[in-house]
Amino acid sequence: MKRLGSLALALALAFLPLAARADLKSLAEAAKKEGELTWYVAHYTSEGAEDLGRGFTEMYGIKVNVVRTTAQVAYQRLLQDLKNNQTICDVFSSTDLGHYARLKAQGRLEKYVPENTAKISEAFRNFDPDGYFHPTSAGLVVITYNTAKVKPEDAPKKWEDLLDIKWKGKVSTGHPGFSGYVGTWVLSMKKLYGWQYFDRLEKNKPQIGRSINDTVTALNAGERQVAAGADGSTLFSAARGNPLAVSYPSDGSVLIIAPSAIMKGTKHPNAAKLFMEYLYTIEASKINAKHFGIPLRPEVPSPPGAKPISEIKVIRPTVAEVEKGIPEVIEQWRDTFGN
Repeated sequence: MKRLGSLALALALAFLPLAARADLKSLAEAAKKEGELTWYVAHYTSEGAEDLGRGFTEMYGIKVNVVRTTAQVAYQRLLQDLKNNQTICDVFSSTDLGHYARLKAQGRLEKYVPENTAKISEAFRNFDPDGYFHPTSAGLVVITYNTAKVKPEDAPKKWEDLLDIKWKGKVSTGHPGFSGYVGTWVLSMKKLYGWQYFDRLEKNKPQIGRSINDTVTALNAGERQVAAGADGSTLFSAARGNPLAVSYPSDGSVLIIAPSAIMKGTKHPNAAKLFMEYLYTIEASKINAKHFGIPLRPEVPSPPGAKPISEIKVIRPTVAEVEKGIPEVIEQWRDTFGN
């Protein structure tokens, strides 16, 4: 009897993966009938987001309407949609964790736990215990510089080095009122050094763009020499032959874990669920790594030139700190820098 029980259990376990695959097959069939989805995304460069959208279309034949903006612009656009009782966005991907906390509290998100969650690196699992939003992108805010103008030995080694008078008129940043990456970096610097860090940075007259990826443009053009930039977009540009490099600051690179979520009431619920599954596939991780993002799947190696996350000192505010802190630092930033 005991042997029969063990055999029955073994048979049941053996058939679990087949059942799971059948579920995903049914999901894919239902998604194909919907034909498309709209993705509000701030996670990647425009090229990276479009590449991921194309990968999904090639895999499933479903069109992805990629709306790539900065995090705060995407959020404001989403809020305007909701105010007008419109359901345009199917999958929302912001770099500001506070957006998810607020949308979840308002009942705006659809609960869905991707089956592929079990296949991603453990560090990215169970981000929201309730299952409403899930990490789909990870990156770092580091010190970046133009190698044609700054020698590696002269590049800033810690965040406080950007305050040195020798960098006056030579620093580039994004804006926390537009970029979730920048907002998290600003919050982290405030936590480390107090707001006086930015009072001092203002004296060096930084060039302020919107997206953190604007720093890549500023460095490539030679308009600025050093920046608080994203590792992925900077290394991607360097791989294309541009004179850029990254410096991992000794006081901590700012780790950005950016989730995605399905909007409640979406017109394309099955396509949205299938897209969430896709973002956790090896294929999506390979595309992400090609654009120098940190791959979520452990089978996919780190991008060329990037240090493994295990070798980097990282700092990261909590979800609660981000939710409360980013709106505060946006106002402080505008008071200090006047924009």
